[in-house]
Amino acid sequence: MIAADENRRTMSTRENNASEVTQAGNERPERVPARSRFHWLLLGLAVAGLVLAFVIYSGLRERAQAETTLGVATERAAVPTVSVIKPSAGDGAEEIALPGTTQAFIDTPIFARTNGYLKSWYFDIGAHVEQGQLLAVIEAPEVDQQLDQAKANLKTAQASEKLAEITAARWQNLLKTDSVSKQETDQAIQDLSARQATVDSMKADVQRLEQLQSYERVCAPFSGVITARNTDIGALINEGAGGAQGLAPVPQELFHMAAVKMLRVYVAVPEVDSRAVQTGARAALTLDEFPGEKFQGTIARDSDSIDPSSRTLRVEVDIDNAQGRIRTGAYVFVHLKVPHSRQSPKSSVMVPSNTLLFRAEGLRVGVVRNGRAELVPIIIGRDFGATVEVVAGLRPTDQVIVNPSDSLTSGSPVQVSTPQTGGSR
Repeated sequence: MIAADENRRTMSTRENNASEVTQAGNERPERVPARSRFHWLLLGLAVAGLVLAFVIYSGLRERAQAETTLGVATERAAVPTVSVIKPSAGDGAEEIALPGTTQAFIDTPIFARTNGYLKSWYFDIGAHVEQGQLLAVIEAPEVDQQLDQAKANLKTAQASEKLAEITAARWQNLLKTDSVSKQETDQAIQDLSARQATVDSMKADVQRLEQLQSYERVCAPFSGVITARNTDIGALINEGAGGAQGLAPVPQELFHMAAVKMLRVYVAVPEVDSRAVQTGARAALTLDEFPGEKFQGTIARDSDSIDPSSRTLRVEVDIDNAQGRIRTGAYVFVHLKVPHSRQSPKSSVMVPSNTLLFRAEGLRVGVVRNGRAELVPIIIGRDFGATVEVVAGLRPTDQVIVNPSDSLTSGSPVQVSTPQTGGSR
């Protein structure tokens, strides 16, 4: 019993102590001093200041990095970027393509040889005609009347000649019997000779007028095509082909004809490639209107002299155009094979024409070496138009600048794009 009472007292004591502690805990917040709250405020301000300082630092750092990046980009932009090619090795036998224009083998204007009015015409432009075919008829009544008059005069002269012939024969018979004098007989014979000369003159005049009358019919002088017609029915026709002389009217061509079954092309071959011209050799021709197709021509002749103004050789190439596929005036390229020579050594290289720089000190090309541009003097062998042959100054391993700027100087830094081979044509 005593032990049970002690346990109850102990538990009661503990419950009273716990109740006092709880009451003391509930009353503590009301007793926190103002100094502790100030410390917490300072701590919050310090944390806010640190955050603000971090934000400012981050902004300044990003700005500095942006300025650095901009400076690097500016420096890179100041260095030009260039495209380069590697020269290709030259070939022992090269082909050159030279421009030319097709011309008719025969090309001529047709003028009238008599005066009058155009009565009719039978062919217009584009018509194919044969030699001797009638093109037009001119009405010339004056020529017809002159011819009739000349024929009448010829008949009169022939009658006089006949009478003089009879008289001369009669006087010669009378002279045998001494019935007339020698003087009178000679006069009769000479009168016959004069009459005969008059008849010959009248015959020539008739032939002349007959020839003029035949010119009233305008015929094709050769087989070809009519390329122009400059007259019409009723037009006044003036004879001749020259210009006006004094107050004479200016003749005008009636038609223009061209023989197109055979064409010719004149090309100017550079002096350095003139050895490629051999009379009778074959030459291929290409036209833009026939892509991938070649026409065969023949070198017919050349001028055998170099033009001092252009330093070229004038060459004629003839083309068979029996099918009429090629028109006159067409733009063509004549391909000639140029053999190897000392002027074109095997060590030569080929570069595009757009790599050349024409400077006062001579021909140059831009080469990239160690990240910098260098202007290299070169010597050209042959010019193929889109490409040129360089016989000295370049190596196949050089990086040649394509389309170099006129302001390019040796030693200036450059950036190189992907190199490519540039010797193909």
